[in-house]
Amino acid sequence: MRLIDLLAGSEYVLLKGQIDTEIAGVKYDSRQVRDGDLFICISGLKTDGHQFAKQAIRNGAVAILAERELDFCEQVSLILTPDTRKAMARLASNLYQQPSGYLRVIGVTGTNGKTTTTHLIRAILEEAGKKTGIIGTLYARMGDYVKELGHTTPEALEIEEFISYCVRQKAEYIVMEVSSHALDLNRVDLILFNSAVFTNLTQDHLDFHHNMNSYRDSKAKLFAMIPADKHNFCVINADDAYGEDFKRAANSRCYTFGLKNEADVRAGALNISIKGSSFNIYHQNQEIAINTSLVGLFSVYNVLAAVTFALGEGINMDIIKSALEKVEGVAGRFEKVESEQDFTVIIDYAHTPDGLENILLTARHIAKHRLITVFGCGGDRDRTKRPLMGEIAARYSDFCIVTSDNPRSEEPENIIADIIPGLDKVEGSRYAIITDRREAIRHAIYLAKEGDLIIIAGKGHETYQLVKDQVLEFDDRKVAAEFLRRKEK
Repeated sequence: MRLIDLLAGSEYVLLKGQIDTEIAGVKYDSRQVRDGDLFICISGLKTDGHQFAKQAIRNGAVAILAERELDFCEQVSLILTPDTRKAMARLASNLYQQPSGYLRVIGVTGTNGKTTTTHLIRAILEEAGKKTGIIGTLYARMGDYVKELGHTTPEALEIEEFISYCVRQKAEYIVMEVSSHALDLNRVDLILFNSAVFTNLTQDHLDFHHNMNSYRDSKAKLFAMIPADKHNFCVINADDAYGEDFKRAANSRCYTFGLKNEADVRAGALNISIKGSSFNIYHQNQEIAINTSLVGLFSVYNVLAAVTFALGEGINMDIIKSALEKVEGVAGRFEKVESEQDFTVIIDYAHTPDGLENILLTARHIAKHRLITVFGCGGDRDRTKRPLMGEIAARYSDFCIVTSDNPRSEEPENIIADIIPGLDKVEGSRYAIITDRREAIRHAIYLAKEGDLIIIAGKGHETYQLVKDQVLEFDDRKVAAEFLRRKEK
């Protein structure tokens, strides 16, 4: 594609070179640049892509898109734009010819429940015979094609490339987790969404957003992006304190779900155990019983979100029921580690105060004896949530083991020191500090007795640990399974 065609619709100035240069591809990582590519200099949160423009040229870039003038671009086209992130969304859309216009795109946002909700929606759509792609925390997936992209919502280039692939595979739907970072950093600016789903809003990412109102406003942008059209609609959690704010942000019809407040789709007659959840769903004059292997009140809300979307889409309730009862679970979300032991080990991704409280409330309800919780907090993230998570863990658990999560550039001991005041706030709290996560999991398993329930929280599906600038192999599920086997001997 010619450079001038890639830049169509962007705000830019050509400083050097030719505007009709033929471009082979577009990259924002200099290590991936090949002959004939355009390199976009992204001013990131930690690194500045302008520092890697020379490397990109050495690797074969024939054009550089930047926010400031660079004095070493004599042999290539240099284009200036006020905001390279915003421009990247436009270039990605032009490069792949806006593929989101050829299928229906559902965006799911909220603090917790996005991954499970997107998987439930996909399961229902596929049960209805609709070929569906999914993008989120776990992967981008279409049929047998699976690719891990590293972000809840990847950069615009990866999103448009995947949607383009799905269009070529004759997909009818894309279900996408949409993070507040993605909305603020222009990753989904040119995606043509047809529906938006709001799960809930609780404290998270305040290191980036600074306050809850800013966090809310970022999420609400998705609802303002849904055009008012008879085929478009939004789905909103009526029980969430911020639900009305999302309604006000929406341009299209809104359908609601809940357990407590008046809503279009409601649930009742709940029965939750370690084996799953059963409940009735009420919509208009319909009542249908659901039995799912998903555990916990939070799972009921995720199911309600998916059901409300499906009903809005006109899918028959019998198809919805059939799909939900086939779903066995989502990786790292209240996932049981199988063993022959007489106690239970659960892995969960909970890494926010509300997320941790949700799983521990459920665990407290179903635990036959003691509840043992292994958890930590991520480094380089909102420090104010650390004591809150400590207090929550102490309030619901019989014993806590505080350990390292993904410390990133911080010292694990310093992160733990921020958690401890919350634990100490709960009278009679019992806990141990074991910085080494592997040893912390081992200790919990060797402490466990008949009827105990162990929750290992924070990392869920992740198969790595981020320490300084290293990505170390670490999988809570594999580590727990190893020590469970050892204890059996």
